[in-house]
Amino acid sequence: MTPDDLDPRTPIVAGVGQSAERLDEPGYRRRSPVELAADAARAAIADTGSPSREVVAAIDTVAGTRQFENSMPMARAPLGRSDNFPRSVAGRVGVTPRRAVLEVAGGQSPQHLVNEFAAAIAAGSCGSVLIFGSEAISTIERYAGDESKPDFTEHVDGDLEDRGYGLHGLVSMHQAAHGLTDAPSQYALFENARRARLKQSREEYAAAIGALFEPFTRVAAANPYAAAPIERSAAELVTPSAANRPIADPYTRYVVAREKVNQGAAVLLTSVGEARRLGIPRAKWVFLAGHADLRERDLMERADLSAGPASVMAARHALEVAGIGMDDVATIDLYSCFPAPVFNIADAFGLAADDPRGLTVTGGLPFFGGAGNNYSMHAIATTVELARRSPGSYGFVGANGGTMSKYSAGVYTTTPSPWRADRSRELQAEIDSWAAPVEARQADGWATVETYTVKQARDGKRTGIVIGRLESDGRRFISRTDDRDFSILALLGTDEPIGKRVYVRSFGFGNRVTVSPEAMDALFPVSPAVLRERYEHILVRREGHLLEVTINRPEARNSLHPMANDELDHAFDAYFADDDLWVAILTGAGDKAFSAGNDLIYSGSGQPMWVPKNGFAGLTSRRSLPKPVIAAVNGFAMGGGCEIALACHLVVADETARFALSEVKVGLIAGAGGVVRLPRMLPPKLANEMILTGRRLTAAEAQAYGLVNRVTPAGRALAGARELAAEILDGSPTSVRISLQVMEETRGIPDVVDAVTHHSPALDDLMVSEDAIEGLTAFAQKRKPRWRNR
Repeated sequence: MTPDDLDPRTPIVAGVGQSAERLDEPGYRRRSPVELAADAARAAIADTGSPSREVVAAIDTVAGTRQFENSMPMARAPLGRSDNFPRSVAGRVGVTPRRAVLEVAGGQSPQHLVNEFAAAIAAGSCGSVLIFGSEAISTIERYAGDESKPDFTEHVDGDLEDRGYGLHGLVSMHQAAHGLTDAPSQYALFENARRARLKQSREEYAAAIGALFEPFTRVAAANPYAAAPIERSAAELVTPSAANRPIADPYTRYVVAREKVNQGAAVLLTSVGEARRLGIPRAKWVFLAGHADLRERDLMERADLSAGPASVMAARHALEVAGIGMDDVATIDLYSCFPAPVFNIADAFGLAADDPRGLTVTGGLPFFGGAGNNYSMHAIATTVELARRSPGSYGFVGANGGTMSKYSAGVYTTTPSPWRADRSRELQAEIDSWAAPVEARQADGWATVETYTVKQARDGKRTGIVIGRLESDGRRFISRTDDRDFSILALLGTDEPIGKRVYVRSFGFGNRVTVSPEAMDALFPVSPAVLRERYEHILVRREGHLLEVTINRPEARNSLHPMANDELDHAFDAYFADDDLWVAILTGAGDKAFSAGNDLIYSGSGQPMWVPKNGFAGLTSRRSLPKPVIAAVNGFAMGGGCEIALACHLVVADETARFALSEVKVGLIAGAGGVVRLPRMLPPKLANEMILTGRRLTAAEAQAYGLVNRVTPAGRALAGARELAAEILDGSPTSVRISLQVMEETRGIPDVVDAVTHHSPALDDLMVSEDAIEGLTAFAQKRKPRWRNR
């Protein structure tokens, strides 16, 4: 096929460009991310070989990758940033696009954008597309605290198609609770699982990593755009030193992506017809002969943590679309944020570390530089340049994002290639149907190590992260070590920890793993379920069979942080375990608030957050509250405070009380039971309104809707709760307890008759209880019963 035989809408890469600068080197100008991307965009436009003015006028779409400082909700831009990165760059180069796109985060994004917009050009929905991205992390880190720091803030008008962060399935509160938030730790899990599968020793595997990346350093050393153009030996790469400290087993610093870069890259796509109109020389035309975009299952859903089959499937399919095999490829660039993604593709295609073609065209992320989400734009640009130098050859680019989660592949060639649609959607459906392990969010018991890593901080502190399988049922779990536990670190430091037996226990703050139940008990002694004489954040008062618990944080409107939650959890454990306590009242100190819910100031402080396994206030997640709990609501019961009240059996409120699920006002949801319990207690429309708007109910309204049992004058909620408690205490505690039990047992039975005829063993116990006999005897003798709670 010749270019003249092609459909005029066939997409091509018409121009590529790169830019870079290194600190303290000649020509360093403190370029912002916008300026670095604009430099690369100008170079891509000039690279077309056509008059720049005409090419600029033809560009109707621009698309940008995200910077690190715009890749997560909590990310910050210490030097400021553009609020419309694509249009900022477009404005620098004189482009006035009708459409501007900001892509999701992830290293797959450059290749995904090329695949997407090549298809759009083929479909005729756009003409010429300028794709670009950049990072200026070196400059940002250097000047963040400097008095003379530059200001990279920009405001640009114009529409922006912001696709969001794209973090769904990549970030998990559960994983974060176990310290699994950083990329080195996540990838180290794959690495160690692969090492165990290959039955290699630590030393053998380290040598393999060194052998894999040594050739990468040679490529980087010759690349003028590289951030670290230094050639290193295999041994130097994997031998710990002051400059090459351990990061996460098995990684040292030299073999992980280098984020301190100042780099930009751009790709200009257009159609064959448009290239002819603009006079772009045919020698510049590079075709996207093959392409694919696939996503792996989420981390804990992967059957095999030693490999990434979806990534391999994407690579195979891109080659299949191109009609070639990996042996036909002249240049290869495998995404190399860590060794694992390179090994993954190399294993599948039988590529050796010393393959004469090389496995990178840039030098790879640890050495060329991990230009954030934009690295593969550099790989594409270099691949295009190499393809032009060897007409008829093929170049493969594999772009990886997330935790080996998203993979976009492209095959480039100057050989005239008609546009061929891929079958990524069909293949993705197959991936999504794969069987997944069942996860135990709360893991308890003996288990075996499936994979692991040990993170090492700069101060030498080590933390182990273990993914394992419970012996009892094979469920998978994630856990971490306790900072005081050296026995488990010793086990994880053995030649092969994978397959070893460990012991795991769940807590409100997550799963902890150690070597035995005895070691766990030593680390976390079980606190007796007996009321303490003193608590720091709550007050307890015992009077006869009544327990009063007061949240004692009036300065914070009785909002709860982890320590207060833990104390409440302990107090209610003690209440439910004490046969001599029959009724409990929960209230808040002062007259302003029962509880304002979660302590948002503490939550925003960056300190560790957790909630007891029994839930907020030790109540909202308890499967059973076997004895009555009365909420005495004085003032505000907001957010989590309202959820506590919803979890109690009875509510007494003074006339100043206000009830609301206000979480939507601060970007949260009523996740401690509010979104579940409120719709079951109130008319659905009212519950929806409260949940979706944060609407407040007065005490009188709450009583009218059945949320509150009794309303008292201001300041009398506790007194009213005591009166209600006295009425309960007048009856048999055994009858009260068994009544609650039967109500719990039958709550989930939809048919009334089935519920009524449900047999509860508790009724048999009631008939032979001392309290039942005493009640009947006292009635016959016309005297007040003397209850024994047995």
